[in-house]
Amino acid sequence: MSRQTKQPETQTNRQENPKRKIAPKQIAALVCVVLLVGMYIGAFVVACLDLGDSGRLFAGCLVATIGMPILLWLLIWSFDLMKKRRDEGKGQF
Repeated sequence: MSRQTKQPETQTNRQENPKRKIAPKQIAALVCVVLLVGMYIGAFVVACLDLGDSGRLFAGCLVATIGMPILLWLLIWSFDLMKKRRDEGKGQF
């Protein structure tokens, strides 16, 4: 006869309810990805329909592919710095 061990209630609740809190960094990264994909789809449609200036739009997509993640990283980094300074300032009083 095998004996089953009881798991504590906290472990079973974690397994049954695996809801995770989505971090603001993850939301910002997903927004960046959606914007990039939207630009790529727009550039593809403009290139297929030959609406003009598709070369400039493609060049803009290439620049945004490099620039948007860098700008996003700088934005997140600056928010983290401001948050740390704000938290350090609260501890002084």
